[in-house]
Amino acid sequence: MEINDLTPAETRVWRAFASGAPVDFRVTEDEDPADGASWGPERTVRASVLRALLLDGPQEDGRVAALSLAGARVTERLDLQYATVDHPVRLRHCHVDEEPRFYGARLRELNLSESVLPGMVSHAVRVEGVLRLTRARFSGMVRLAGAEVTGSLYLESTRIDAPDAEGPVLQLNQAVLGADLWAPGLRAGGEVRLTGARVAGTVNLTDAVLGRPGGGTALHAETLSAEADVVLRRAEVRGRLELRGARIPGRLDLSHARLANPGGTALRASSCVIGELWLREGPVVQGALNLRRTQVDVLFLQPEVVPAWVQLNDLTYTSLIPHEPAERRLPMLEKGDSYLPFLYEQLTAAYRRIGDDDAARSVQLAKQRRRRGTLPWYGRLWGHLQDVTVGYGFRPVRAGGWLLSLLAAGALVYGLHHPPALKPDEAPDFNPVFYTLDLLLPVISFGQEAAFSPRGWYQTLSYVLVVTGWILATTVITGLTRTVSRQ
Repeated sequence: MEINDLTPAETRVWRAFASGAPVDFRVTEDEDPADGASWGPERTVRASVLRALLLDGPQEDGRVAALSLAGARVTERLDLQYATVDHPVRLRHCHVDEEPRFYGARLRELNLSESVLPGMVSHAVRVEGVLRLTRARFSGMVRLAGAEVTGSLYLESTRIDAPDAEGPVLQLNQAVLGADLWAPGLRAGGEVRLTGARVAGTVNLTDAVLGRPGGGTALHAETLSAEADVVLRRAEVRGRLELRGARIPGRLDLSHARLANPGGTALRASSCVIGELWLREGPVVQGALNLRRTQVDVLFLQPEVVPAWVQLNDLTYTSLIPHEPAERRLPMLEKGDSYLPFLYEQLTAAYRRIGDDDAARSVQLAKQRRRRGTLPWYGRLWGHLQDVTVGYGFRPVRAGGWLLSLLAAGALVYGLHHPPALKPDEAPDFNPVFYTLDLLLPVISFGQEAAFSPRGWYQTLSYVLVVTGWILATTVITGLTRTVSRQ
C-alpha cells in the first residue's frame, strides 16, 4: 500500500507505527466509543491499512514498531487469519465496525480495551504475552476456543450482549492460559464456555453477572483445570453453573454469590477435586445443588444457603466449617431423594476430627432413625423400641433411667407383697430390691429369682420385668458394640 493512497488520519497512523508512537484521536477522555459510527473521516482508519502495517509496515532502526491507536473508527474487517504479527496491537477506545478475525493467528500482544466491537473471531489464536479486553463492549459472540495465551487474559468489566447468538457468547473452551483469567465485573448476556480450559493461575469472576434471566447454562466449565483459585465472590449467576470434573487445587469461592436456576440445577460440581469449596454469606441457592462424587479438603458451607434439593452421593470432605450443631447440619442430609448412610458417616467423621463426640452421636442417631424408614414394619417396630428406650445405644443414660424406674416399681410392688418361697426351709431372706434386679438383669444373679415364685399378676409383672430387662440389655450392648467398632 502506498502512502499516497492514505487519508490524513491513516497517514498519521502509518508514520507513528515505525517508532511505536501512540496515536490518540479522542477529543475528550470521557467520550463514548459507542458513538463511533458518527465519527468523521478525520478519525476513521480502514482495516486494510492496519493489516498492511502489521504484516509489512515500516520500521525504524533501534525502535520497536507497534500499532497503538486510540479513539479511532475502524471500518472494513480487520482480517489477520493465520497471520504472524510480531508487533503489539493496541486498539483502545476504538469503534470497530466489523468483527475482527484472528483465527489461527500468532500475535505478540493484543489489546482491545475500552473499545466497542460487534464480536470477535479468534479461535486457536496464540498470543505471546497478554490479551486485554478490559471494559470492551461486544454486541456479538467472542470466540476464543482453543486460544493459547502465554500471559493473562483480562476481561475486567467487559460486556458481551449477543441476544441473537445461537451458541455461547464467550467461548474459551480448550483455551490454555499461562497466567490468570482476570474477569472481575464481567457481564455476559448468555453462556460463558470454559469447557476443558487450562488456567495456570486464578480464574477471577468476582462481581460477574452471567447468564440470561430465562435460564439455561450460564457458565459451562466442565473439566476446567485451574492451578490456583476459581473466585466468584458476589457473582450473580442466572442459570446453571456447570463445573463437572473440574480440578481446582486452591479455592472455589462462591462467597456472597447469587446462584439462581429455579426448577433446574443451580450448581453442578460433581466428580470434582477441590482444595476448598466456599459457599457462604449469600442468599439461599435457587435450584438444586449437586456435589456428587466430589473430593474436597475443606468444605465451608453455611446451612442458610443450602437449597431444598441437594445431591451429595459419595461427597467426601476432610473438614466442614463453620462448626455448627448437628441439628443445623442434619437437614441437609435429609433433602435428597433416598437414604444414603455414607453421608451420615462423613458428617460423623468430621465432628469426631474436631472432638465433638456429642454431635457425632447425634448424627449417628439420626442415621438410625432415617434407616428405620427403609425397613419392613417389624423392623420399624423394633427400631422405635430401641429409640425410645436407649436411643439406639447412643443415649445410654436413658437406659439407666428406665432401669431405675423399673427397679423402683418392682421393689415397691414386691416389697408390699412378698412372693412365696419355693423351698421355705432353704430360701434366703427375701429382698425386694435384689429380687427385682434378678428379674431385670439377664446375666447377673443374686439368688432371689430362683428362690421365690410369685403368683397371679405378680408373676405377670415378673415376666414383664424379665422381657424389658433383656430388651434394655440388648440395646445397650448393641450401642456399646457399635461404639467400640468405630474406635
